[in-house]
Amino acid sequence: MIVPVPGAAFTAASDGDAREEGAVRIGLSAHIGVSPEWATVHQVHGSRVVEARAPGEIGDADAIFTTIPELPLAVFTADCAGVVLIGRSGVGVAHAGWRGAAAGVVAALVAKMASAGLEPVAAVIGPTIGPCCFEVGSEVAARFPGRVSSTEWGTTSIDLWGVVTDQLVGLEVTDMRHCTRHEADTFSHRRDGTLKRMAAIGWIPA
Repeated sequence: MIVPVPGAAFTAASDGDAREEGAVRIGLSAHIGVSPEWATVHQVHGSRVVEARAPGEIGDADAIFTTIPELPLAVFTADCAGVVLIGRSGVGVAHAGWRGAAAGVVAALVAKMASAGLEPVAAVIGPTIGPCCFEVGSEVAARFPGRVSSTEWGTTSIDLWGVVTDQLVGLEVTDMRHCTRHEADTFSHRRDGTLKRMAAIGWIPA
């Protein structure tokens, strides 16, 4: 597990499948000092943002925020970007694959937190498939002008790190730049078809 800033953490493959409740989630939560009762969403690769007032799955969405201290929020990834937004009086997390990024899910979370008076000031982008490996078709690449790149084997890719950063204008951004297809201790659906997932976790420290 990596804790790059207070109130944000990103799990690794060696931590186990972060969606599993019970021993896995209890161990992860103990490591960062939060409750094992997380607030989550049913991820649908869109741009809907919801507010968490209690733990549990809130519904169909790809971004979630809260003003409740010590309530952990989590999204789950295995190539998509997990993003934690740190606000002056709140925290949010977003799940952004290319569909969610194209729909503006990260920008939607920033705007929703700002409109709620939470003043997002910083963001952390967790392990995400890099442009070195994120092969896409021309129809996907056309949705991201200025962020088209090439894989290591010479096919078209997009820079998902850059796409997400573009939606974080005015915030202090920490981009971990860990390519999930390359890094050994990550789950990557593109690399091996895994159904296991890592977590991006955000919370308001006590």
